[in-house]
Amino acid sequence: MSANPFDDAEARFLVLTNEHDQHSLWPATVTVPAGWSVALAESARDECVRYVERNWTDLRPREASR
Repeated sequence: MSANPFDDAEARFLVLTNEHDQHSLWPATVTVPAGWSVALAESARDECVRYVERNWTDLRPREASR
């Protein structure tokens, strides 16, 4: 059984955003999925979490047409 890269507190992560301005913490070693863009370059997990907390305050999806 392999370890889940999302659970590794020592790993490096990215913060991704999609067209609805939703954010995702993403392992830097995993390919960025289609439809998502890098909002914060590779950083420590805690730095990524702080970025998401500061920048994604409304969890409702933004309308893509805006």
